[in-house]
Amino acid sequence: MTKPIRFRAELLGKKLGMTKFFNEDGNAVPVTVIELAENIITDVKTPVKNGYAAVQIGANIKKDKHLNKPKLGNLKKKSLPNLSYLKEFRVKPGDLDSYKVGEVIDNSKIIVLKEKVDVSGISIGKGFQGMVKLYNKHRGPKTHGSKSYRGPGSIGAHTDPGRVMPGKKMPSRMGNEEVTVRNLEIIYFDKEKNLLLVKGAVPGVEGTMIVVKPAIKKWNT
Repeated sequence: MTKPIRFRAELLGKKLGMTKFFNEDGNAVPVTVIELAENIITDVKTPVKNGYAAVQIGANIKKDKHLNKPKLGNLKKKSLPNLSYLKEFRVKPGDLDSYKVGEVIDNSKIIVLKEKVDVSGISIGKGFQGMVKLYNKHRGPKTHGSKSYRGPGSIGAHTDPGRVMPGKKMPSRMGNEEVTVRNLEIIYFDKEKNLLLVKGAVPGVEGTMIVVKPAIKKWNT
């Protein structure tokens, strides 16, 4: 039995939501539905010209008014559609010859069922939160006149050092940051509708752009 080709490229897609998928054994598997975009190569970075080897991929076609002039002019110069989402991925210098500007990546040649992938996206923003919700801190007592029910409590020492140390956990903004969920298994791929089903949850709200890339951890050794 020959070893399947590993998932070896990064793809851009849009999160549609979660559902359940019944596998061959009849078991219900919780999956996230990802609509893969038309991934178009917009630029190729070479070590000679740019100092590193990378490929820029674009997705999510928009109208002219939704793009700024520098991005719009760069895409028009290369005869590319108005792609609002651009992302660079590092590649080996020896693989640069296999990428051409304007080429559309064939998702069906990359995706292999039951392989592991890492999915990155911007997590759901939850606004400015306190210590209890943000860091799972214990609350204060409710009785005996306590006035520190959900407050942070003491944040520094007295005379020595007489200041708040850097890195102290304090109430701050929660969420709305790039998060990567690792080792998600590819359950199903619909080639006609370009829908990818991965086991488990991925970051972000429905409709946001996410990145599907090869799993960085060893999974089949």
